[in-house]
Amino acid sequence: MLKNISKVGLALAMTVGAFGASASVASAQDVELRLGPDGVRPVIRDRDRDRDRGRGCSPGEAREAARDAGFRRPEVVRVTDRSVTVEGMTRRGPDRISFANRRGCPEL
Repeated sequence: MLKNISKVGLALAMTVGAFGASASVASAQDVELRLGPDGVRPVIRDRDRDRDRGRGCSPGEAREAARDAGFRRPEVVRVTDRSVTVEGMTRRGPDRISFANRRGCPEL
């Protein structure tokens, strides 16, 4: 009787171990196939493509931030790793504003 219980316990442990290992391997792989007029082909998605967005202040975002700060006809004149400089007209005449080259374009 003890021998049968140990065999059942060993079989149960092996089943749980194999099931856990197969689930972790299956979740690590992601294959998607698409059926279409050109046949069956894999769908390759670049998961890191959106990761570049949100890094830094783009010239368009800097122009929009300058408009929000009261600049008319803002123009980006300098972009460095640390700042984005925009020139434009204000009520007092030509002026310049600098933004940090980080997400959200904080004003310096």
